Amino acid sequence: MTAELVRGQNHPLSQVRLEIRVSAGVPVVAAATLSDENDKARGVEWVAHPGAPTLPGLEVSRQAATDHRLAVDLAAMPEAVHRVNVLLALPSAGGGPLRFGAVGAPTVTVTGLDGIGIARFTLAGLDAESAVVALELYRRQGAWKVRAVGQGYAGGLAALFTDQRLPGAAELAGGIQEAVARGLARSVPAPPPRTSDADRTRRTATPVSGVDQPGPSSQGAPDAEPPRPASPYDDPGQSTYGAQAPGGQGPSPYPDSGPEQQAGGAAAPGPSSAPGTGGIDYTHPNRRHTAPPPPPPQAPPAPSGQPARPVAGDAAGWSMDERLYNQVWGMFEDLARTTAAYRSAVEFADSRRDKELDHLLSDPRSRIGAAGDAAREAAGARHAQLVDEARAVLDRDLAQLTAEAEVVEPALPPAYARWDNPVWHGYRVPTDFPMALRLGDLHLPESVPLRIPMLARLPLERGLWIDSGPATGLDASFADSTDRRGLAMETAMALAARLLAVHPVGEFAVQVIDPAGSGSTALMPLVRTGVLAAPPAAGAAGVADVLARLTQRVDLVQMALRAGAPESLPPGLDTAQQLLVVNDFPHGFDDRAVNQLRYLADEGPSVGVHLVMVADREDASAYGPLLDPLWRSLMRLTPVPDDHLADPWVGHAWTYEPSLVPPGSQVLQHVLAQVAEARTKYK
Repeated sequence: MTAELVRGQNHPLSQVRLEIRVSAGVPVVAAATLSDENDKARGVEWVAHPGAPTLPGLEVSRQAATDHRLAVDLAAMPEAVHRVNVLLALPSAGGGPLRFGAVGAPTVTVTGLDGIGIARFTLAGLDAESAVVALELYRRQGAWKVRAVGQGYAGGLAALFTDQRLPGAAELAGGIQEAVARGLARSVPAPPPRTSDADRTRRTATPVSGVDQPGPSSQGAPDAEPPRPASPYDDPGQSTYGAQAPGGQGPSPYPDSGPEQQAGGAAAPGPSSAPGTGGIDYTHPNRRHTAPPPPPPQAPPAPSGQPARPVAGDAAGWSMDERLYNQVWGMFEDLARTTAAYRSAVEFADSRRDKELDHLLSDPRSRIGAAGDAAREAAGARHAQLVDEARAVLDRDLAQLTAEAEVVEPALPPAYARWDNPVWHGYRVPTDFPMALRLGDLHLPESVPLRIPMLARLPLERGLWIDSGPATGLDASFADSTDRRGLAMETAMALAARLLAVHPVGEFAVQVIDPAGSGSTALMPLVRTGVLAAPPAAGAAGVADVLARLTQRVDLVQMALRAGAPESLPPGLDTAQQLLVVNDFPHGFDDRAVNQLRYLADEGPSVGVHLVMVADREDASAYGPLLDPLWRSLMRLTPVPDDHLADPWVGHAWTYEPSLVPPGSQVLQHVLAQVAEARTKYK
């Protein structure tokens, strides 16, 4: 359990390899100084900061950000080091706040490498300070401890370094601020900034990087921004919404599987495997360009004093699909940021009110009577004013994002669109490979009407686990009903149908394992139109046959790629990407079948075999540790709205809703009929 520290309190550290996570409502600079037994830093070489981020046993972030992760290895610290001071400072450039009293209280958490919290300290009560020693790690009788410090300095980093008796304190502070201002040594480009508040329409989202467009260096990944997403997914029990930045492979929904998945972003794993490497190439499947992408379309001029009108596809990219993909990512990022700022402001208002009331109650003379009542009323009024101001900013941002969603949603291609989007009525079997796939929608409690599409990069780098167990989230109406299992299979069927519909004919095949036939109703559209590669496999024999064939396919393709001889594959081998949908797991599965399923989940994606499981983990609990690696390798989705997608970037729990065909709609039959007709002509 994470210890909640107050100023001056200490706590023992049972681990030497740690992560220090910083969360603030505005971008801050994170740094650290090392001190000897006399509590003195011996020189600038004992300071880790954005311009020089690494020291033995220590690495800090390379840029100002709202969230940081500092890596600490106390066992690697030089013997002369007896204290590690973690510092936070507000950047002097960029037009941001110049004192901590104007922003929400930052929070600093010490965790193990497994993400489990050890100690947390919220720096409440700051006012005119622009730099602060947040906490310190120190040796005591051969062991390490952490102490909450919270010592602030109105004179900024220069005053802080002077207090630590560092030579050239002012010059060092100026150098750090200059490094931050110029973005020196930035390992991952910061997400594209919004324009001014009067013009909040996105203009320059970062295009997806690929083989023809060098991506950012992977050096210094711990401070990559955004999450990653993606992921994302670091803590056991939390999985990610394929949250990858459009520009690379940073925090992506991460292998994990518990009751929560990580959300991290609006997109997940990327489009095509690099032959022979098993890696994912994030280049758009059809890109052949080496020149920079064309500029995005410009918004029409807005009336004076009004925000610019949103435009669909106004992010950067080589194609409209790529621009829309990047724009959706930007919308997710903007919603995450504005909500984080609002929550931080509310926490600050709560903390300030509590501090004022504590001060009031500590004096018996003002505790009762008219003066006490007036002071309480004044504290409440100040709290309400701060919250109202924060809500006004949030409402403004939500209004702009809602306006943007209203123009983006109708412009989405079939792979990104909801099933009720008119684009499906003009559907034609595509000739190009899709870049991403809509898995559902995401939203936050503060913005329930606003839905952000959850786009997963293709091919799927991770399989999916659609939970058919009792509901624990927002909609528990299916907790004790078999309807939940049927709805889970419906969700899997909608995903399978969408994958078939958005791939060129002959390039994607779907196989189904339904041992007891319980999914026959949900599978009827796929079976009736004949778009499945084979009838759903039933019984233990059917399970064994399908798994044996797909396992053999993975083995053959892997061997051919490693040998550099893809032409040596057997003539009858289906080279189309394969999606295996497994219903009612573990019914019909023995230990051998479970191991084969694990193998497909781990090795299949790199050679075009993908997995969607419809199951209740409790049903498979008898497998114990045998099932855990499979559970952890898949991204968990739910058939009903559930706030289980964790965003490691800003700590939000996003509510996920699946993308289902509207009741009574004939759009699925229309689409699958065209897919079936195209398959007949193709053969």
